[in-house]
Amino acid sequence: MIRVRALGVLTHDSGTINGVPGAGLSYSDTVIPELDISYFFTDNIAAELILGTTFSRINTTGALGEIDVGKTWLLPPTLTLQYHFTDFGAFKPYVGAGVNYSLFYHQSDKPGFSNLDVKNDFGAALQVGFDYMVTKNWGVNFDVKKIFLDTKWTATSDAFGDIGGKAKIDPWLVGAGVTYRF
Repeated sequence: MIRVRALGVLTHDSGTINGVPGAGLSYSDTVIPELDISYFFTDNIAAELILGTTFSRINTTGALGEIDVGKTWLLPPTLTLQYHFTDFGAFKPYVGAGVNYSLFYHQSDKPGFSNLDVKNDFGAALQVGFDYMVTKNWGVNFDVKKIFLDTKWTATSDAFGDIGGKAKIDPWLVGAGVTYRF
């Protein structure tokens, strides 16, 4: 099975800046195209690999006010093991759990910052969704995933020198699209 979705990446604005009490981080939300491929081992058990790339703007919050630190691109391939319920006719709900490895690339700094480096990291993933099959092969899909992604970051600030901390991104991925089942 393959799916093509429009996907909202809704981040959790949380993080720390070491040595600056009350300072935090925020990240931009985005909408991206997404492709996923599912392989069914049985009628009920499948593995799904999601593929998509997005970017996020990183800003300080709290004690430092809102300062634009920079932007990073993110490739978050996620593999889930799913259970598909099959007793509902054309309505095919599923749940899943798995792992995500987020690769941060093409990181760029804003004026006043240099050497932005968001570390690649693993996270857990949970999902729930459904396909509604319009024909034997074609359907519509709605899917929600929660990625638990906490990573480290560093940068050099003209005002504060070397800074860093923890970026708790933890995005919700909310998608809708088209399903094709072979």
